[in-house]
Parts: sequence; C-alpha cells; structure tokens
Amino acid sequence: MQVKNLLEKRGKPSAGVRVGVRKGGCSGLAYTIEYADDVKKFEEVIEDKGVTVIIDPKAIMYLIGSEMDFVEEKMKSGFIFTNPNEKGKCGCGESFHV
Repeated sequence: MQVKNLLEKRGKPSAGVRVGVRKGGCSGLAYTIEYADDVKKFEEVIEDKGVTVIIDPKAIMYLIGSEMDFVEEKMKSGFIFTNPNEKGKCGCGESFHV
C-alpha cells in the first residue's frame, strides 16, 4: 500500500516503481527503488495489489523469490527485502551479497 500512496503523491503519471540492484555498501550490492515513467525492453513486470513493480533485467537473477515490504518503526521506516538468494548482509542492513 505504501508504494501505491507514493505513486499517487508523485504528481505525474507513472508506470510503477522500478526495483534493481547496484554495486555499493559494505557487502557489495544494494537494492534500488525509483519511480518508473515507462517499461523498458526486457524488464519484468509484476502487478500486485493494484501496484506495478518493474524489475531491472540486470537484477532479476539477484531478486528471484524476493519479497518487498514497507516497515515503520520508531527510529526508521522504509522498504525491506526478504531475499532467499542473500548469503549475508552488512551490519546496518543497507547492502547484501549473494
């Protein structure tokens, strides 16, 4: 539902949110989430609960079987990933390795 709220507040039409992976962090890889204006060639499109999630083709092998959720806690809030492909995470949880 948080993704749907963010897309509605964006102020312009969106194709959905794009999820990917980039090099970075202490463990080597970090998740990325951004607004998507369109769907590009070879991207995977997943629709769930009225939201379109677009997967960057370079990230598909890292994200197979993953679940994305939004958590709100006292000290922080944000998207988290439960990824069965992870072999480990850094201490702060911002990056992972496979």
